[in-house]
Amino acid sequence: MKAVLRWTCLVVAAVVFLLPFYLLVRNGLASRADITSPEWTFFPATLHWENFSRLFSLSDVPFARSLLNSLVVSTLQTSGLLVVCSLAGYGLARIPYRHSRFVFYAVLATLMIPTSVTFVPSFVVVSSLGWLSDFRGLVIPGLFSAFSVFLFRQYFLDFPRELEEAGRVDGLGRWGVFWRIVVPNSRGFFAAIAVITVIGSWNAFLWPLIIAQSPDSWTVQVALSGLLTAQNPQLNLLFLAAAVSILPIVLLFAFLQRYLVRGVAESGLKG
Repeated sequence: MKAVLRWTCLVVAAVVFLLPFYLLVRNGLASRADITSPEWTFFPATLHWENFSRLFSLSDVPFARSLLNSLVVSTLQTSGLLVVCSLAGYGLARIPYRHSRFVFYAVLATLMIPTSVTFVPSFVVVSSLGWLSDFRGLVIPGLFSAFSVFLFRQYFLDFPRELEEAGRVDGLGRWGVFWRIVVPNSRGFFAAIAVITVIGSWNAFLWPLIIAQSPDSWTVQVALSGLLTAQNPQLNLLFLAAAVSILPIVLLFAFLQRYLVRGVAESGLKG
């Protein structure tokens, strides 16, 4: 009886979870009349595969370019954040100095500042540097994350000191110990932070909307808003664009979801 109840709950949860994806695919391959028709069908009688070519050939919304921009921004931002935040977390966890605790608390204090409060000063700085509609303006402000620094610090506090001491015996300095011993033995945790960062960067909307003022620098989320706010929105293309835009994140999450669980477990954030 318990097994039947468990499987019933799992099936219901799976249906609820997959329902939005079904709607995206169904409406993305339908015509406008099929979407607005009062008579609902599980799938339209005719699947309009040509919607893909129409989506990627739009003149006012460069969707293919926006996908490429999001890929570049997510890759650069994730790579840079892993380097910056891992070094900061390792320094706070392993390098003793007089004001280390004060610096750590100062980093944590930034978590209490709403992100929207920093948009105006950040925009002024980026604008004065001439980084509007530029990858530098989209990537560099997101290279530091206080939450990621906190997670790295918590992880490195529990990292085996014996491995580091063995490296120092072999003549490695702190830099060599970090890159040749700590990082190779922390791949799972780095992957967990990378997954979280990629998802956040790919789904970012407000900052790219402010910075990417040229259509050629739009990210995929800004391109989706362009389809939504068009004078004559094409609903089927909007649904199809949403389905295409979330596909990379769904695949990434499906293959690397185990690292998310491992990242929480290894960071010391235990209930």
